[in-house]
Amino acid sequence: MLYPLKAVALFAIVMAIARRFRQSDHPFARFGPANQVTTARAALVALAAGTLGEPAGSPSAALATGAATLAAILDGVDGWLARRTKMASAFGARFDMEVDALLILVLAALAWQYGKAGPWVLLSGLFRYAFVAAGWVWPWMNEPLPPSRRRQLICVVQVVGLIVTIAPFVAPPASGVAAAGALAALTWSFLVDTLWLWRRATPARQAA
Repeated sequence: MLYPLKAVALFAIVMAIARRFRQSDHPFARFGPANQVTTARAALVALAAGTLGEPAGSPSAALATGAATLAAILDGVDGWLARRTKMASAFGARFDMEVDALLILVLAALAWQYGKAGPWVLLSGLFRYAFVAAGWVWPWMNEPLPPSRRRQLICVVQVVGLIVTIAPFVAPPASGVAAAGALAALTWSFLVDTLWLWRRATPARQAA
């Protein structure tokens, strides 16, 4: 009975945060079709997240897998629409990235809940937030990163790997292998970015 309340509450929180950032980082009068697609993806992520804490039966897992798969398929459509309509913005890019990060966190939590992988799988969802938090402690880690196809590919690998992990037809140990492979790829990607930022940091920033 709590499922719809959880899904609606999470979606409302996501959109409230998005509205706040839209005021400063979205230079267009219209919300735009790209952001509408990202909003639809956020709703799908909320549908998947609503299954957290629900009985880990097949219907729940199937719903989460289906919603996450559709959200993954739509990823990239919003970026294409932004370029097509010439409405690309810092807000749109951030909105898309945060929805991706939330999707990965939800999938990682579901993988643990379903017993498809150990608690270590939560690192897949927490890595990005830990990276952001590290920037508060070490300012050199808060510098902007250049666009990267590698980073985009790893995001896709992460999402697909975790969707496979929670799929009802995938059981341990195969599910654990899929989750571990996705986490290994993500760890490598974050290490590459961290080393790039470290090399560019001034000695004073490194000392800080």
